[in-house]
Amino acid sequence: MLTYKSARGRWVVVATVLGSGLALLDATVVGIALPRIGKDFHSGVSSLQWVVTAYTLTLAAFLLLGGTLGDRYGRRRVFAIGVVWFAVASGACAAAPTATPLIAARALQGVGAALLTPGSLAILQSAFVPDDRSRAIGAWSGLGAFATAAGPLLGGYLLSVGSWRLVFLINLPLAAAVLEITRRHVPESTAATSGRIDVPGAVWAVLSLSTVIYALIEAPADGWGSAAVVGCLIVGVVAAAAFAVTERRSVSPMLPPSMFASRQFTATNAVTFCVYGALGGALFLLPVALQQVAGYTPLDAGLTLIPVTVLMLTLSAASGRLATRIGPRLQMSAGPLVAGVGLVLLARLTTDFSYWSGVLPGIVLLGAGLVITVAPLTSTAMSSAPGEHAGLASAVNNDVARAAGLLAVAILPVVSGLTGDAYLHPAVFAHGYRIASVLAGGLCAVGAVIAGLAISNTHDHIADHPRLSQPCVGATAPPLTSTTPPTIPR
Repeated sequence: MLTYKSARGRWVVVATVLGSGLALLDATVVGIALPRIGKDFHSGVSSLQWVVTAYTLTLAAFLLLGGTLGDRYGRRRVFAIGVVWFAVASGACAAAPTATPLIAARALQGVGAALLTPGSLAILQSAFVPDDRSRAIGAWSGLGAFATAAGPLLGGYLLSVGSWRLVFLINLPLAAAVLEITRRHVPESTAATSGRIDVPGAVWAVLSLSTVIYALIEAPADGWGSAAVVGCLIVGVVAAAAFAVTERRSVSPMLPPSMFASRQFTATNAVTFCVYGALGGALFLLPVALQQVAGYTPLDAGLTLIPVTVLMLTLSAASGRLATRIGPRLQMSAGPLVAGVGLVLLARLTTDFSYWSGVLPGIVLLGAGLVITVAPLTSTAMSSAPGEHAGLASAVNNDVARAAGLLAVAILPVVSGLTGDAYLHPAVFAHGYRIASVLAGGLCAVGAVIAGLAISNTHDHIADHPRLSQPCVGATAPPLTSTTPPTIPR
């Protein structure tokens, strides 16, 4: 195994950061190009929405399968295949003649991202000695945050010097660099399992996740009572039930039920759901509030989160080292509380429009809370599953984070009274946004309570329960943000 200070260890971190950075970058950079794409293709708002959501949908739907394939056939191999797949799909996006082929190519991009994303963390978990894993994952988290935040800035620059197609073409040299570093420095690792791939489980999982996520995406526009939304929710629930039955009966299940016998693994994913649900909902509404209520320009609104990126980039590795020394419980309990206070403070921007007094204090506390939380949360989700299931554990945690964000984006505006054309009325939106900020902060507090009650500083994973352990053919760092919030015209 490698150490963090070794030259090869650093190169492994670089390869995984750049690889997962492709997926993170593409989730944000495309949002900047949407107006230009719509103008070139004479597309309506619906088509532009699907340019973004087609990527998110397939990424979330295929994450479990991507983690399983990496554990079974080699994490480096599947990671590299995902990078190549992503690059080819990016080329197809750049060459798309109309909106429909572009949407199809974006869906293929999501599949490639689902193959490489779980592998990036599983490689870190399997390649580094136990004492250095948290540090490596902390560096991955901080640099990943930088890649996410750089998306809008890079997209703006590429659009200023050329066509929107450069937004996709930039992925090709980045993918080539990732492949070369991976070939030279990343060790291969697989799970010691046998048996067939759980094809029925994979089909049910993809069907369940894709239909439920589709319903969540479409419900705000079509209404929760529309035939398409209700039908997809019913299919999703039935498919989820079929998936559960299949996994219990399968000899080599894709997602062994015994994984959740670990209280540490289950609790970590519950904390992930709370923190990333709050984060997803708040970051969806924050740019709108900054523009519609506080009068910020779209560029200024995008730049407000830079302090979060700086904090994550500079302090995440140190947070990971601290968690290694003292255990994850304290940080996973305190971090969500700090982030929650930051989200509540951001409600002040509706009455204090000054960046320095009305926005920055909340942003700094939000960033500090994420620094405290993300590295130990990610490391704990990985370490609470046995090493042979690292890719699957990463995929599960990524899916939990994305599902939480989608649910929050769909539900939080509704319960806060932000429906219809509320964003056109600053006073109405300000009132709803204040409610949403408090609710998001409260959800973070729930995550802190779960961590305080259920997270342990001792190892608790499936390998500690031989009776429950079973072979698996086929684990967790969620992205800091998901889809770029829409720019709302004044």
